[in-house]
Amino acid sequence: MPGLRVRAGTCVEDLQDITELVNTGRAHPFRSEKFEGQVAIYIKGFRNSRGQPSYSEYFQRPDRKGITWSVQVKGRFLQPRSANEILLGNTFDRALSLPWGSSLALQFAKFVDPALEHDLTSDTKPWALSPLIVTVPHFMHARVDHVPGGQGEFPPRTSISDDTSQLGMASMSPAKNNLKVAQTYKDDRAVFPLRTPGERKKYFSKETNREDIVFGTDDIITTDFCYGFLEFYPDIILRLPAGITFDLMKYWDKQPIRFVCGTRGGKEEGDEPITDMFWCVEVVSADDDETVGEKEGDSDDVD
Repeated sequence: MPGLRVRAGTCVEDLQDITELVNTGRAHPFRSEKFEGQVAIYIKGFRNSRGQPSYSEYFQRPDRKGITWSVQVKGRFLQPRSANEILLGNTFDRALSLPWGSSLALQFAKFVDPALEHDLTSDTKPWALSPLIVTVPHFMHARVDHVPGGQGEFPPRTSISDDTSQLGMASMSPAKNNLKVAQTYKDDRAVFPLRTPGERKKYFSKETNREDIVFGTDDIITTDFCYGFLEFYPDIILRLPAGITFDLMKYWDKQPIRFVCGTRGGKEEGDEPITDMFWCVEVVSADDDETVGEKEGDSDDVD
C-alpha cells in the first residue's frame, strides 16, 4: 500500500495539504462565507508519502474500540441552514468500479444509516450522502453563550460524545420558541430527550423533524464521523458483518476518497450532488498525486 496524503478545505478547488497533522491531535482551521471551523483527522496505521507511520492514542480508547478512521469537525454555519439541508458523505469525480457483491455493502450502509441516499452506479459523479445530524455516530450541539470558557479545546482530549441538551434552542416550532421557559426546565431536555446516538438517529430520520432544526452563527456543532468497516492499512479493505470482506485495492483507480459536507444538490444524472459546500477532506494516494512535488515543501508549514 503506497503512502497517503490528506487535504482539507472549504471546497474541492481550494484544498490544503494537512498530512502532517494526521494522528497528531492538532486541528486545521478553515473559513468561508458559509462556514467556519476546524478539522482533525485520525487514520489507524497511517503512513505518509515518505512511508513514515504515525499513531494515535485515539484508537486505544475503550469507547473507540474497532474504529479505523475519524474525521472530527467543530464549527458553525454562518448562514441559517436547516438540519435537513446539511448533508455529509462521499462524492466521486468519475464512475466507480464496484466489486461483485457490493449490494451487500449498500444494504449494510442503509441499515446503519436509514436516511442514506446514494447513486454509486452513476456513470458521471457517484455519491452517497445523508443528513449530517443522522449519519454521524457522535454529535454535540451547544449555543455560543452556553459554552463554558468559550469554544473549548479541539480536538478534545476525551472522545466526543452525544449532547443534544441545547438543541431545542435551534428549533423553529412555535411551541418551542420561548427559550426562557425551556431553560427553566433544564434547558431543552424536555423538548429533545435524546439520550443516545441511536435515539437521535431514529428521531431525525424523519424529514419533518430535521426541517424543524435551523443552525446559525449561535450554534456550535462538534461531530466525530468515525467507523471501523473501512481500513486503510496495510491495504484498503471493506469489512462487513459475518466475515464479509472486500479488497478495494483491486478496484480503486486512485481517485480521491472524499468526505464532503454541504447542501443538497440535484439527483439527475450529471447533476452536482452537493451545491453549497461547507468543508471537504480528501485522502489520496501519494504515488498518484499530481501535486506531490508542489506540496511536499508545504506540508511542514501547516499550523
